[in-house]
Amino acid sequence: MTEINLPYGEKEITFQIPPLFNVDQLEPDPPNPLMDPESAIDSCLSTPLGTSIFTNSNETTTVGIAINDKSRPVPQPNPIYPLLSYLERRGIHKESITLFIGSGTHTPMPASELPRILNQETIEQYRIIVHDCDQSPRVNLGKTAMKTPIRINADFFNCDVKISVGNIEPHHFMGFSGGVKTAAIGLASRETINTNHFLLAHPRSKSGLFYLNPMRQDLEDIGRKAGVHLSLGTILDEDKNIVSVYFGEPTAVMKAAIPVIRQTFGVNVSKPYDLVIASAGGAPKDINLYQAQKGLTHAARITRDDGWVVLLAACPERSGSRAYENYVKQAESNQAIIDHFKSGFFEVGPHKAFLIASEAVRVNIILVSDINPGDVKNWKLTPSKPDLIQPLIDWIISKCPEDARIATLPAATRTFPEVVNEE
Repeated sequence: MTEINLPYGEKEITFQIPPLFNVDQLEPDPPNPLMDPESAIDSCLSTPLGTSIFTNSNETTTVGIAINDKSRPVPQPNPIYPLLSYLERRGIHKESITLFIGSGTHTPMPASELPRILNQETIEQYRIIVHDCDQSPRVNLGKTAMKTPIRINADFFNCDVKISVGNIEPHHFMGFSGGVKTAAIGLASRETINTNHFLLAHPRSKSGLFYLNPMRQDLEDIGRKAGVHLSLGTILDEDKNIVSVYFGEPTAVMKAAIPVIRQTFGVNVSKPYDLVIASAGGAPKDINLYQAQKGLTHAARITRDDGWVVLLAACPERSGSRAYENYVKQAESNQAIIDHFKSGFFEVGPHKAFLIASEAVRVNIILVSDINPGDVKNWKLTPSKPDLIQPLIDWIISKCPEDARIATLPAATRTFPEVVNEE
């Protein structure tokens, strides 16, 4: 028997595949972690890509730094700390620096959760604002070329220097995360996010596309008009270690990082699989279904019609979106959800129902999670539990052909596989 171990929350799920089946393990192939990441970060900060905004900075310069909330992995070491030290060396006082937690449409983090993403010293010494897309003061910056209204956190916008910090990796419909995204979406109003995300139904709104991806280019437009001057981006391995780091003008950062991302996270396969067993990647990638769904998209793209996707996601915070739950429970079917969105309806939260339904009408999806099975059924998905993983896999294999193609995705949200040279 072939034993498989895949991440699940803070632990692993183990199961076996009969030896007559070949199992392809598809996962990122990152370079070795940086030997001295703090020095590498310092070097990037000192030699930014593009023009540095700090040429004329002084002690009166105010700096706003957009960082991710708890739903994103925190790099080891956290690049925020070298960045804060760099600003101090530039003569910028701590009192002039504000850290903005980019919540997007997520529930804003309470103060008690800040130690999940920042150390106590930083929490005590710096001003921290947790963005609320419905309540935080916003500035009206007009519209993008695609008519997305730009409403950005006013306190962030009013800073002299604006920096967006985040991990750079594949994103299932934005093409890539990183660059201006932490600020342009994380610190935006619900109206801005809703309108931008309406573009997810476009055929080029998918993983691995940047310049041709309408959602990503709309995002870039938001970032430019919001005046995001600089981006600090990291590429991580599966243990959250830094393998590459970039700093400078946001577009230059993305241009430098994307070739590395493609080489690291892209996986080509010869033809679709009958069964794909996908882990969202463990905590915090599977903190809720809202985040874990990204792994489902990547798994489904290499699964044959009427094949099977088993998504492993602990989801301690359930779906992560009350709006999603309310919407999907009332829908008659996955096809009805698709029809509703194609008729012109769109809302962030329910958009996850559309993304899931778009795969569920083509492949069989089973969600292995800690969520109550009745709730999962209400969300138009088939539920299972981690302690039932072996009988589940055995049952699915019994439904597959004798020469079934099986794959595992240990880091499905970070891996963008693609079928090439299909026979």
